[in-house]
Amino acid sequence: MAEIREDSMNKSFCFRTPFAVLAAAALLPMTGQLANAQEYPEKTIEVVTHAGNGGGTDVTTRMMMLRARRELGQDMVVVNKRGGGGAAALEYYKTLDPDGYTILTFTVGHAAVMAKGQGGMTIDQLRPIARGTDDPQILMTKCGTYDSAEDFVAQQKENGITYGVTHLGNIDDVSAFMFAKKGGMMTPKMLPFDGGAELATQLVAGAVDAGVLNLAEASAQIEAGEICPTVVLADERMAKIADVPTAKELGIPVSFSTVRGFAVHADTPSEVAEKIEAALLKAMNHTVYQAFLDSAGLDSTSVAGSDVWGPQIQTTVNEMSAALKELGFIE
Repeated sequence: MAEIREDSMNKSFCFRTPFAVLAAAALLPMTGQLANAQEYPEKTIEVVTHAGNGGGTDVTTRMMMLRARRELGQDMVVVNKRGGGGAAALEYYKTLDPDGYTILTFTVGHAAVMAKGQGGMTIDQLRPIARGTDDPQILMTKCGTYDSAEDFVAQQKENGITYGVTHLGNIDDVSAFMFAKKGGMMTPKMLPFDGGAELATQLVAGAVDAGVLNLAEASAQIEAGEICPTVVLADERMAKIADVPTAKELGIPVSFSTVRGFAVHADTPSEVAEKIEAALLKAMNHTVYQAFLDSAGLDSTSVAGSDVWGPQIQTTVNEMSAALKELGFIE
């Protein structure tokens, strides 16, 4: 009997030991993850953008990094992945580890790409971090062409006009199409240009009747009295051009903004994501970044945390999907 009890005890010991080891081992990844979160960041952080050097998204990203690298105590570098209006950047970003060492600059362009089912990522695969700009789309005209915003709308009910845009199947032409559609106007024609600077120049030259631009893209021509902001596609008027009405004031329920912000992989450790958010918000509320916003005709309300940025990018994807379907860009 004693031998039987001894065997039983040995078996019991043998069974308990693996479970104890496995339980301890199961805790190791969690413990390591927490340690990494506490030590983060230990190396250079990459910020992935879809824009070329000097573009609005690239500049916004670099202005954020000026102070964020100090807040995080590590260097930060831009990785430009151009192509497909944001699709190439998403394709690249989805291959990266969710460790917080790569941050994605997310824009309305990515929202359009996702709405089209391109890029290989969906919005629920990203964790929003912070918004850097909320830059309303503005319909601009050559000064003297129209008597007022009301005249601008009235003439389009009689004849369709040509809009200059910097993208097709993206926020620029969607903005103009939806403005005309919701306002009962004739369907406009779209003429794409390589960038906002070229579009502003061609608007002054008379190559198009109107242009979909952001305030900073035509600031020189506006100051020179050559281009006049005519309608702001936002919920409220902009402080820098307070005399320009919104589409909603004209009875046209359209609101579109060029939003730029930052996100990480959805399964990034929460402690790491929270540390990144705190650093980016502190950086973008610094006077250096605020001066950049002011130069672009924006103000401190552009900067927002994940509580605001998260719902906004989800809504942006949904709205872009609905608009692109309504306009026949996607089924």
